[in-house]
Amino acid sequence: MSFLPDSSVVSDVTPSANFNDRKNGRAPDMIVLHYTGMADAESAISRLYTAGTEVSAHYVVLEDGGIVQCVKESLRAWHAGSSSWAGETDINSASIGIEIVNRGHDLGYPDFPLRQIAAVIALCKGISLRRNIPKHRVLAHSDIAPGRKKDPGEKFPWRLLADSGVGHWVEPAPIVRSESKMLGASGDEVMSLQRALANYGYDVRPSGQYDGMTMDAVAAFQRHFRPDRVDGVADYSTLATLRQLLETIPAETGKPDLLHHLAF
Repeated sequence: MSFLPDSSVVSDVTPSANFNDRKNGRAPDMIVLHYTGMADAESAISRLYTAGTEVSAHYVVLEDGGIVQCVKESLRAWHAGSSSWAGETDINSASIGIEIVNRGHDLGYPDFPLRQIAAVIALCKGISLRRNIPKHRVLAHSDIAPGRKKDPGEKFPWRLLADSGVGHWVEPAPIVRSESKMLGASGDEVMSLQRALANYGYDVRPSGQYDGMTMDAVAAFQRHFRPDRVDGVADYSTLATLRQLLETIPAETGKPDLLHHLAF
């Protein structure tokens, strides 16, 4: 059944059969950005609205800047899959899901057209204003599912979004020669890195061991916040950028008391 769009920038409504109620009346306070990862927009939209595929999103942003709404914002779309952020695991109930048409890493991963990014910005600004969504809770699919997802990827222009008031961003610290923490390392410095990543929201267990989960979280962090090199290695640039991000979110969520433990 069709419905009136929630946003004035929507150009078309294509209702999806795949949705349910948000659990316990949870109001969304997060936006999750994805890419479709399919050969074309038609295939992607068909998958998102067809019953039985078990996937959907609230919005799809086309390459020409058109925006299709598939699920009402008040309802729970099925876009996040197995995911976690800041200790919360039902991300579908907590978020608005936006799919951005792009073939993705497995199909050539083209650049995102500027007109498409302009549409993403307009859509996210409206959602953020209506729902009072904090900037640091505009996230990538890869942020909430490290190791499992890469989208929207290192080519996605998070800096441009932040310049327009969408999302949390600091200028990445320069990549320089430095000691790095990598798979197999252990100790207090690894523990402090894990605590800082978890403090920002990533699903990392502070163990003091630089394990695969930690490496995946570091790579996801880099893909969003330090995209010039995505290797899962916690170098000076990664740590300094993480420190700056923690310093620039509210104290009640950033817990800056941990900052002085984040060694370089």
